[in-house]
Amino acid sequence: MKVVRWRTALLLAGAAFASLAMVACGGDDDEAAPTPIPTAPPAAASGDIIEVATAAGNFTTLARALEAAGLVETLKGDGPFTVFAPTDEAFAALPAGTLDDLLADRDQLTKVLTYHVVAGKVTSDQVASLTQATTVEGSTLRIKVENGKVMVDDATVTTADVEATNGVIHVIDKVLIPE
Repeated sequence: MKVVRWRTALLLAGAAFASLAMVACGGDDDEAAPTPIPTAPPAAASGDIIEVATAAGNFTTLARALEAAGLVETLKGDGPFTVFAPTDEAFAALPAGTLDDLLADRDQLTKVLTYHVVAGKVTSDQVASLTQATTVEGSTLRIKVENGKVMVDDATVTTADVEATNGVIHVIDKVLIPE
């Protein structure tokens, strides 16, 4: 009977110790590494920023806006460039009339579009460690990791590291408007 009690006591003590060890090793979730950003499949760059974006098929509004602003040749240049590219869905989510107003005002359109471009090639690993980046437009983008996702101003990077011969594209879910 005494042997059974000692075994039971040892088992209970061991279970209590194991429980404490698991709780102590749990760590602080705020310190956890961000969830990796989905990246484009690794492949050799198949064209410049404009060619890659056009081939993707979900940047037709962005391509139209770049043409209207006269920025196509710039983004076909040597670069390197980092483009935070809003999808067609992001442009469709703008308040009614906003896109038409931008397309009618070349200066304002250019300001908005160049706010999406950072000089140099900034990969997802680098973006995730930044708190800000200066745009070609001259303003500063706020960058943070929130709930494991990289946020650029209030847009989420949905796909990162889409390679181009003259830079990289990070797909975002909102159009960024400079203040």
